[in-house]
Amino acid sequence: MEINTGNTAWLLLSSALVLLMTPGLALFYGGLNRSKGALNMMMMSFSSIGLISVLWVLYGFTLAFGSNDSEGVNKFLGSFTQYWGTGTSWIPEMWLETGIPTYVFMVFQMMFAIITVALISGSLSDRFKFGGWVLFGFGWFTLVYVPVAHWVWGGGWIGVNLGALDFAGGTAVHINAGAAALGVAVVLGKRIGWPRENMRPHNVPFVALGAGLLWFGWFGFNAGSELTVDGVTAVAFVNTQVATAAALLGWIIVEWLRDGKPTLVGASSGAVAGLVAITPACGFIAPLPAALLGIIAGVLCALAVGLKYKLGYDDSLDVVGVHFVGGWIGSLGIGFFATTQVNALASRESLFYGGGVDQLWRQFVGSAAVTVYSFAIAAVLALVLKAVKLGRVSDEAEVEGIDISDHGETAYDFTPSGGSGGGGFALAGLKPGVDADGKADASQKVAG
Repeated sequence: MEINTGNTAWLLLSSALVLLMTPGLALFYGGLNRSKGALNMMMMSFSSIGLISVLWVLYGFTLAFGSNDSEGVNKFLGSFTQYWGTGTSWIPEMWLETGIPTYVFMVFQMMFAIITVALISGSLSDRFKFGGWVLFGFGWFTLVYVPVAHWVWGGGWIGVNLGALDFAGGTAVHINAGAAALGVAVVLGKRIGWPRENMRPHNVPFVALGAGLLWFGWFGFNAGSELTVDGVTAVAFVNTQVATAAALLGWIIVEWLRDGKPTLVGASSGAVAGLVAITPACGFIAPLPAALLGIIAGVLCALAVGLKYKLGYDDSLDVVGVHFVGGWIGSLGIGFFATTQVNALASRESLFYGGGVDQLWRQFVGSAAVTVYSFAIAAVLALVLKAVKLGRVSDEAEVEGIDISDHGETAYDFTPSGGSGGGGFALAGLKPGVDADGKADASQKVAG
């Protein structure tokens, strides 16, 4: 089969857009965090790019999307050898009937794996050792993300045998990451002073910038998941926009009615909630149901973030309230709104299109299975790291700031550039008013 240059160009562009989402997430999470832990929060996202990119090429892609039995499909895990490592034997291959090189599909899916791991970090801010985070990312990616991606997209039991739908990652990405975030947060425990102390976002413009980059990149995330350029791609693109806009409105309406003031943090969080909710459904529903789904997600996620205060778990940056809850809303939304009129792959009409609850229960079972599996494995991994002293930082390091203890740097240096503090002169090895030879700098002398 010859390469389809249009489809290939679209998927390469979509891959770049999805990669941009992870630095966008770093800004979003970094701004939501307190200043003394902002860099650590951002490092968790950037480290995911480095770690998961290598692991995906090495074994992640083949285990998620390879086939290893006589029928070409395995219910629980892909092939150990088909796409192993960086071999060149499959460079000429086209992915299925799309005319897209398999390498291009591989790198597109790589970006999904990267951001799914990074999403978990938002629940762990200020208290998880960076070394522990890297080891957790390695373990969770290997034991959870890879098999779940196969279950949902790679020909595994959720997508093929159960018949649950997930267009771009509501179950495989957001429910998966949200359940893991809850599991690790419960094991790590609460931040010192939470919820008594004020732990408000330290940089709201960062939050808005991060949300904007996520929104921009999400068009590649959702519309790119069609792989080819066709009518479903257009529907997914439109649905991504209208659902996100509606969720933004839904969230700030809740704030307006509840608190008397809509906030930029709320608008940014509402947009992300809408992006999450529309992700699994964007290629299966029409635009008006997408807008309704967005409003529902904005309202319910705005209310859900308060659950951590009632239930007592410290989900620092509301990964559970936004991604876990939003992912469930989107997954179940398929059971209510999906129709073959939009996409023939929605082989069963949903409840509101005369299909009854057949698709709805399939969505519930698939999402519940991923929830239980991801939560359990994440909690076990966190317990192991805690046992070997690679979990939580010391109380002193947490109070002073994890940026200093784990990275030796801070997001904001307020040291004066002159005077006894040294500042920029100290960095250059000089004393203020003294040149490199130790003599008085003429520019510092006062005319007599």
